[in-house]
Amino acid sequence: MTSSAAPRISCEVIDERADMARIFNIQRYSLNDGQGIRTVVFFKGCPHRCPWCANPESISGAIETVRRKTKCLHCAPCLKNADECPSGAMERIGRDITLEALEKEVLKDEVFFRSSGGGVTLSGGEVLMQAPFATRFLGRLKQWGIDTAIETAGDAPASRLLPLARQCDEVLFDLKIMDEQQARTVLNLNLPRVLANLRLLVDEGIRVIPRLPLIPGYTLSQENLRRALDVLAPLALKELHLLPFHQYGEPKYELLGCEWAMKGVSAPEEADISPLRLMAESAGYRVTIGG
Repeated sequence: MTSSAAPRISCEVIDERADMARIFNIQRYSLNDGQGIRTVVFFKGCPHRCPWCANPESISGAIETVRRKTKCLHCAPCLKNADECPSGAMERIGRDITLEALEKEVLKDEVFFRSSGGGVTLSGGEVLMQAPFATRFLGRLKQWGIDTAIETAGDAPASRLLPLARQCDEVLFDLKIMDEQQARTVLNLNLPRVLANLRLLVDEGIRVIPRLPLIPGYTLSQENLRRALDVLAPLALKELHLLPFHQYGEPKYELLGCEWAMKGVSAPEEADISPLRLMAESAGYRVTIGG
């Protein structure tokens, strides 16, 4: 499969199941996805098609098998079976996990949460695609007194978002392209619904931290930031994260057999970021570069 954008494989989303989730990674000792030391659970499946996506393996809701060329022994015949591959070159991306098993996995890091003020963050993909499971899972973590957070674009019915957000100590809320038509065309994102959900969470008293990726050609502009600041102004939020584009995801596209739409695009330099930081600070925000 070759494409000029992030891969768009139809999602096999578990969705309404509250006892089983499909994830593709559990990342421990993260310092960039909430307060303190975090364990981040990455859910599989995303309805959007951000050209700059750094986790293309998260887009499809299906469990995928890939081949790492550097490990391949070129067995003949190759069954392309991850369970039978002698070198580990065939790798399965994604697995199904029960509520109890995931709880047990993240509680292995409880001592780090307690000592650092950290906790568990649910990311993706888009966690709202498996909202019933995520809501129940975070509810169980709250019973342990563990700090909880989600990273989301907020593009789902409020009936899915709000119960999940109520189980969170904070919601890391991504604002991307702030032009409604461009957001729909480029990202497949319903911007009016996103903004309505953002206001709803704030009205509910949920701690929300807005985040804006700084992507050359898409969001790295004073105009896009101005639109975001206009939306945020009535909400009286104090913190804003600016997330500069990076190329860390490029090798994953090759692994998946997809073309990286941002190939050759340079990460923004300080001279590109500084005016946006000053603009946000002048609007009264405490700005963090990176998440």
